Amino acid sequence: MLKEERQHSILNEVELHNRVLLTDLADKLNVSVDTVRRDVKELDDENLLVKVHGGAVSLGFANHSPQQSNVYAQDKKITIAKKALGLLKNNSVILIDGGTTCLELAKLLPVNLKLTCFTLSLPVAMELLRKPNVETIFIGGTLSKGSQIAMGSSTINALSQIKVDYSFIGTGYVDTEFGLTEFDWDVVQTKKAVINASKKAVLLCISEKLNSQHRFKTCDLNVINTMITELEPWDSKLDAFKNLNIQIL
Repeated sequence: MLKEERQHSILNEVELHNRVLLTDLADKLNVSVDTVRRDVKELDDENLLVKVHGGAVSLGFANHSPQQSNVYAQDKKITIAKKALGLLKNNSVILIDGGTTCLELAKLLPVNLKLTCFTLSLPVAMELLRKPNVETIFIGGTLSKGSQIAMGSSTINALSQIKVDYSFIGTGYVDTEFGLTEFDWDVVQTKKAVINASKKAVLLCISEKLNSQHRFKTCDLNVINTMITELEPWDSKLDAFKNLNIQIL
């Protein structure tokens, strides 16, 4: 594989999953970790991704500004966020997870909608502060430099004290058999706590992530109440998910 092709593949993986490990990229591309590390450094120097310890994150995931123009598949994520809005009612108590799709949801919240909204994402919290009728409660903890999301024992403990009407969550990988998975153990523990803090958990997921899996399991799919993609619910790509006890929007 030529260097340009390899770096293009790296960018695709980073953009799709928001965060990737160097070891996973090396396995996928069948090259050494040192080769991938050099590629990631070059891509970081070109401001095409952000190099972090042991991996890389997408620009859209790592950087927050109200006028972001570097979010992967942003049109699809906006479609998902618009569908999610249909679940909200005045005076609902919700939790919005981190990630680019969840951030699109925060941006699209109507200014006249009254909500109490918990979040552990710093970018989401900053966006919620722009909504005059949203009471924003930030759940603190150890902030990840890559994702700007709070994690760790204090975050999990705070989540154990609440029960929201809906939590809107993202995932790196989703599969009918393996459920929701991630490459990061700490992320999995935090997402489990988010789901446990919810009466209903809503997964926001672009269709490119369907039928993919990683090391650590967050939950089975039937733990999720609703899955929202940019596809129409009757799309054939969702056929395998229709046999599960889950609402598809």
